[in-house]
Amino acid sequence: MSQTVGDYFWERLKAWGVSRVFGYPGDGINGLLGALQRRGGDIEFVQVRHEEMAAFMASAHAKFTGELGVCLATSGPGASHLVTGLYDARLDHMPVLAIVGQQARTAVGAHYQQELDLEALYKDVAGTFVKQASVPGQVRHLVDRSVRMAVGERRVTALIFPNDLQEEAYEEPPRAHGAVMSGVGYTRPRVVPYDADLQRAADVLNAGSKVAILVGAGALHATDEVIQVAETLGAGAAKALLGKAALPDDLPWVTGSIGLLGTEASHELMMNCDTLLMIGSGFPYSEFLPEEGQARGVQIDLDPGMLSIRYPMEVNLVGDSAETLRALLPLLQRKEDRSWRETVEKSVAKSWETLEDRAMQPANPVNPQRIFWELSPRLPDNAILTSDSGSCANWYARDLKMRRGMMASLSGGLASMGAAVPYAIAAKFAHPERPVIAMVGDGAMQMNNMAELITVAKYWKQWASPHWICMVLNNEDLNQVTWEQRVMEGDPKFEATQVIPDVPYHRFAEMIGLRGIFVDDPDRLASAWDEALASPVPVVLEVKTDPEVPPMPPHITFKQMRNYASSIIADPNRGSMIANTARQVLGSVLPDDKDDKD
Repeated sequence: MSQTVGDYFWERLKAWGVSRVFGYPGDGINGLLGALQRRGGDIEFVQVRHEEMAAFMASAHAKFTGELGVCLATSGPGASHLVTGLYDARLDHMPVLAIVGQQARTAVGAHYQQELDLEALYKDVAGTFVKQASVPGQVRHLVDRSVRMAVGERRVTALIFPNDLQEEAYEEPPRAHGAVMSGVGYTRPRVVPYDADLQRAADVLNAGSKVAILVGAGALHATDEVIQVAETLGAGAAKALLGKAALPDDLPWVTGSIGLLGTEASHELMMNCDTLLMIGSGFPYSEFLPEEGQARGVQIDLDPGMLSIRYPMEVNLVGDSAETLRALLPLLQRKEDRSWRETVEKSVAKSWETLEDRAMQPANPVNPQRIFWELSPRLPDNAILTSDSGSCANWYARDLKMRRGMMASLSGGLASMGAAVPYAIAAKFAHPERPVIAMVGDGAMQMNNMAELITVAKYWKQWASPHWICMVLNNEDLNQVTWEQRVMEGDPKFEATQVIPDVPYHRFAEMIGLRGIFVDDPDRLASAWDEALASPVPVVLEVKTDPEVPPMPPHITFKQMRNYASSIIADPNRGSMIANTARQVLGSVLPDDKDDKD
């Protein structure tokens, strides 16, 4: 049998180093699937429950490995289902290649079944490079360019294959006018600013007496360099959500997360600094950064489009964060006055005390913060953590202390529900020997994450370690939006939109061969985590939590207080709202009455 276009396609992807693809079958990609089967398994196919999950997994694979993530779907609905997960990769600057089928070339344009204008559909999410193959001799340069542009620009690209083309005999491009030759290979360049620009940045940083650092995902590979810079400058450092693993939280000057999901220490750091160094972060909320004119700014980012869009920086440096910081360090002067650093460290210590106090307050039945607080000291050194969007992201951001060697991520720029479980599955495939923990709200579980537990059940026995946990916060409420309605809009909880069914997630896990653990007593949390972390079978740990524990922002504005007060009047749960808010704000001075269930 001669080599088909499908055979050649996988051969070329393998030459680029691709060894895993996440996807779901369909007749629009039968030619590609047949060719993949003929390879004998040297490219692993991970079968998901839904194409959107395949795209999330490809995004997470890129995050947790630094490699190209690849997802595969059939024509029509399969291709359109990928879009949300692809936007997750797009907004978080992850290299992902989407491979999709299309109807036969003779049918395109005829309103044929499952025929969509896929180049138009993908033009935004994969606008860097999205092309439909037309002839066999074109496939070589399409594959090469789509991969090179994805990894080189950290963007999403897409290739569209008509089903009849997939099974045609492959032909190399002819050496003729109109044909294009191409080759395999890409090495990431060393990107460092000019010496003069580094000196300008150093001058700003050396002149400051109260330096604040903000790190994001772009600093994940620059931990040592950030620590050296912070020590030299006597700086404090806050972390954007995607940069949670960039600095360990046992450093006394690391203030933790920033923003609505952030800590008081991070808020104080930004409100009182006179110099801001932002490294590899696209943190979007300017109101949590210094007021314009308060601080002089220096920013480092590989993407020039991300420079000075959150704060007007005095010096903008295009460069790799680790390389740029290494070049910058010899130009920095050690600050002998450490009073600013001492102030930051006192603020950090106080912030951790506040978080512990809030986590240990009683609730009905379980305070969700305590779940994360109990997990934090039990985290294995090499754990990989994923979080969904929603109120669980608040506790993930604030209450979990990262240590060196851990990895963590979530849907950042897109902030999509339903990403935590596919992220955790991709993490386990990428690092099968490491323990992986997903933290999910019940809304995301019902939306799409329960189905992906079936994927875990299908594959877990082939993983080097079985330690995979999905922790579900069951509060029967779309909790983050409920609190946003109250605090941002001044509206009471709208039960028609917010209340969701009570589902026994732990029992579903048991039905499909996983282990289920249910907790509705806060004193049972510690032992439940110990059991889950030691389990020889993947675990769903379901905790019945109180939806009226407020996700307190680091700083409460007058508008937020006014809206909250307005919402209480008509809220169906106003008694619990008031009691829990009082505990969170005044917990350290209120009596500890565990029997108070208002």
